[in-house]
Amino acid sequence: MEPLFGPFRFLYSYFCFNIGREKEKMLITSHQNPRFKRLLALRQRRKGEKEGLFLIEGAMEVAMAIKGGVEIASFHFSPPLLRKDGERLLQEVSQAKVPWVELAPPLFQRVSYRDTPDGVLAVARRYKKGLRELSLGKNPLIVVVEALEKPGNLGAILRTGDAGGVNGVVVCDPVVDLFNPNVIRASRGTLFTLQVAVTSSQDALKWLKEQGIGIVVTTPHASAEYTQVNYANPKAIVAGSEHEGLKGIWMEAADHVVRIPMLGKADSLNVATTVAVVLYEALRQRRSPAPKTNRF
Repeated sequence: MEPLFGPFRFLYSYFCFNIGREKEKMLITSHQNPRFKRLLALRQRRKGEKEGLFLIEGAMEVAMAIKGGVEIASFHFSPPLLRKDGERLLQEVSQAKVPWVELAPPLFQRVSYRDTPDGVLAVARRYKKGLRELSLGKNPLIVVVEALEKPGNLGAILRTGDAGGVNGVVVCDPVVDLFNPNVIRASRGTLFTLQVAVTSSQDALKWLKEQGIGIVVTTPHASAEYTQVNYANPKAIVAGSEHEGLKGIWMEAADHVVRIPMLGKADSLNVATTVAVVLYEALRQRRSPAPKTNRF
């Protein structure tokens, strides 16, 4: 979709700044502006944790955050970079009583994590959900990950969990920041709409046992294949870090230890791919049986 050009840039900027009389509005054009410097500093995890804030970039991701009830502290936009979805989003939130800040394109591009930013950025308040806050339903299917190091993998697992209809994702002993921009981007914003709890492996293990949820651990060294498990009952699919795998407590407590067949030279799959394969086997088993067809 094409960004706005020529006079339409001014008209759209004017529109954004004149709807919602209660909003605080401003335009920043200087890299030395204190507000811009504070915004730029939020790219650093330590600064974000200290202030209890994080950045959400992208119209779709910001829309998902709003849908998920995330508290937005301020909106930032750059009219020359906006696309149609960004325009729609800004119109939908035009009455939000939070600061609205227009950034000159060079400033927006500097704070952006993307090669081709879409002109929409929000500052949001950090939050944390514990295990007791998860609503499981009658027959829960949970994904548990431990000490993941790569934000793209965590984001991909969240996106897969959303697609597979899991009841929640439990992040144990996190290494990567849950609000890392690459987690948000790889999750396509589903971080904000999924139930996600952060805890320790010990507490997660205890909680799963209390809830009567069977534990399925994936490892390349298991003798049983992942398709040999009955996923029709409450289950948690557990995967470990990219380099270290799972801690011994998971292997000892597991109800099922399974592997995915590896027919090539590599001995294992990417952790996000592993979770996707096992999760979709669980989904297949939980859905109504498909009609039989002839095989050739």
